[in-house]
Amino acid sequence: MMTHRERVQASLNHKQPDKVAVDFGGINDSTMHVSCIEGLREYYGLEKRPVTVVDVYIMAGMIEEDLADVMGVDTACAFPKGTMFGFPRDKVKEWVNPDGQTILVPEGFNPQPDGKGGYFVHPQGDLSIPPSGHMPAKSVYFDAIIRQEPFDDDDLDPEDNLEEWTLLDDDNLQYIKAQAEEGCRQNRSVILAAPGMGLGDAADIPGVGLKHPKGIRNYTDWYMSPLLREDFVKEVFDRQTDIAIENLRRINETCGDMIDVAFTCATDLSHQHSLFVSPEVFREVYMPYYKRANNWIHENTNWKILKHNCGAVRPLIPLLIESGFDALNPVQTSADGMDPQELKNEFGRDLTFWGGGVDTQKVLPFGTPEEVREQVLRRCEIFAKDGGFIFNAVHIIQANTPVENIVAMIDAVKEFNGDM
Repeated sequence: MMTHRERVQASLNHKQPDKVAVDFGGINDSTMHVSCIEGLREYYGLEKRPVTVVDVYIMAGMIEEDLADVMGVDTACAFPKGTMFGFPRDKVKEWVNPDGQTILVPEGFNPQPDGKGGYFVHPQGDLSIPPSGHMPAKSVYFDAIIRQEPFDDDDLDPEDNLEEWTLLDDDNLQYIKAQAEEGCRQNRSVILAAPGMGLGDAADIPGVGLKHPKGIRNYTDWYMSPLLREDFVKEVFDRQTDIAIENLRRINETCGDMIDVAFTCATDLSHQHSLFVSPEVFREVYMPYYKRANNWIHENTNWKILKHNCGAVRPLIPLLIESGFDALNPVQTSADGMDPQELKNEFGRDLTFWGGGVDTQKVLPFGTPEEVREQVLRRCEIFAKDGGFIFNAVHIIQANTPVENIVAMIDAVKEFNGDM
């Protein structure tokens, strides 16, 4: 029988593994809401302890080793120390969220009541600075607060949109290494959350971790910029890529072959029905920088490269492959043009599908356990042939998803793998 790591490696190399490889928690975009993790821990009778938040923005939780064992997870994560809101994640404290769940959050997380039942969060936990995020009453996630200052199109400075991209110091590198070593101890496949190549990522645009963000920080202004300010965007991407490659070099020097996959980019280029970015703009504005970073990884490491892209991304998949990406997450099969069988037939020889295992918009949160089981078995049947498939739900499993449906998903993968 293959180890967890061997199973993932075989899948990424388009070889048939002994079982379908499973990822939950290897990246921020493949985990689940803290409430779901607490529900699973209770269901499986695991030690009762607070769930650790890995991303307060979306209140995504950590899948710890005992739960990963029960779920049959083959992956482990290696995150940099920093978080979206600018405070480090290495030291934690308890916080009771609006639903009454006690969770572990970074020490620098100091949410302030908004007076209406919600909370504000401040960049780097500095309460002297206006808030950069807001969790409305009855919500379970934070939204970014846009704090864009007026700018002059004739006097834009690329450095303003590069402030958050810095070189990793030794403390951060050792933090990543410790997680990679722990993943290797568990004999799991280590996924690096590689910083810096999320070119124009919507999560990064507002600069929620910066005290005084400058440059283009409004979503609308930014998404128009490849057409209206092409030279400016290219200069930002070029310098950002320089920083990212240097960080990749430092991580490789520190961690080397402990890492199997570099999760380099979570920039969404599409939505439910179409593209944000045309193939022509992608080829001209994005692709040269993706290729440069991906070529460096392939020439200097044994890592595979994972790209996240929600939505109807199918028209861009050939260009993603040409750019050097090895795997695509979350494979949003509910979006237009994202039929699982067609994707496998057309791109399955060149691309690993990392996700697509069950729909998280309708079936998993609102279907019956039997409907979940049927979809999971069918998706595994389609995607698993000849490798090139890592099972995961379509993006993060959302709050309020019934635990019995999550268990049905897990059991269906085990059934397909012959473990039931």
